[in-house]
Amino acid sequence: MRKFAITLALATTALSTPALARDDAWYVGVEGGTMIVEDIKFDIGATNDAIQIDHRAGWDVDATVGYDFGGFRAEAEVGYRQAQVISARSLVTLPTGAVNLAPGTYAQTGGRTSALSFMVNGMLDFGDDDGVQGFVGGGVGVARVKSRYHVDARGNFLNDSDTVLAWQAIAGVRAPLSDSIDVSLKYRFFNADKLQMTDALGRAANGRYRSHSIMGGLTFNFGGPVEEVIVPTPEPTPAPAWTPTPEPTQAPVVVQCTPGPYIVFFDWDKSDITPEAASILDNAISNYQNCNNTQVMLAGHADKSGSASYNVGLSQRRADAVKAYLTSRGIAGEKIGTEAFGESRPRVETADGVRELQNRRVEVMYGPGSGY
Repeated sequence: MRKFAITLALATTALSTPALARDDAWYVGVEGGTMIVEDIKFDIGATNDAIQIDHRAGWDVDATVGYDFGGFRAEAEVGYRQAQVISARSLVTLPTGAVNLAPGTYAQTGGRTSALSFMVNGMLDFGDDDGVQGFVGGGVGVARVKSRYHVDARGNFLNDSDTVLAWQAIAGVRAPLSDSIDVSLKYRFFNADKLQMTDALGRAANGRYRSHSIMGGLTFNFGGPVEEVIVPTPEPTPAPAWTPTPEPTQAPVVVQCTPGPYIVFFDWDKSDITPEAASILDNAISNYQNCNNTQVMLAGHADKSGSASYNVGLSQRRADAVKAYLTSRGIAGEKIGTEAFGESRPRVETADGVRELQNRRVEVMYGPGSGY
């Protein structure tokens, strides 16, 4: 947990709240969905594509465990997929036990093809953590492909398995359901080449396995760093001094305009008004009643963890959020001016790319000379 040393223009008190993010966090996930297997073609001896196997739509499930580095994820995956056979076409004799079938097309083919895989994946994420986020990636590993096929109720003409190298390509989207749970939808292309099996006659049957899957999933994030968000609030305005007189009456209280600055801070890459920021703004609005409806200036700022152009827009959204809060509580919109400075005026100097709470802020000023 980081600790921030705060030196403020006004005397402040610090309030801390934890914020959990995906970045620098472990996660586990489960996924499942429907799958289409491309026709599997086996070479038998010197005959290419001697047997072609057609499948019904099947199913695909997996489980993952990984680490989110922020923009890139590395994960280990175990998956299992299965599809039933509906027909076969053969250019060679099919051994089915007591009788060998002549070459032809067999609509009454049964059996199934399955693949158990162990993969290592890499994923690139793009988009905001708090909204819909896209990802693309791929993986490599090994797969154990098992083929068991028969015609009618006859014996299996192929019942064998092989373990080969495999790879996959992945693309999808995900969105947060809560601070620690994401829901995802993804497409996967899976490929296992150079399968070497043996049919019931002892002939070598060489082929490949390819599938296309659409899968939904849930991801559970845990163990990420807890960022300490320190939000300063101004101390109460000192009570106006009064001068005693021989008369037993109190001197009149002098009403003063307190122009600020009132400073509110924001979570990383956010423009939401936090409860602590709302408390500061409520105090500023209360003091504005003593300022004779004067001009209000809002200056939005960002830290250096994003691009300069992005941070200008982010600081403008923060200023707009503060303006909306002020107008919703009675300050006229035409009295409020905003300006976005992005990362150009940090309170705390940092290197480019560093997240710094004190630089993610909006400063509120009242009265003449409060422009930026």
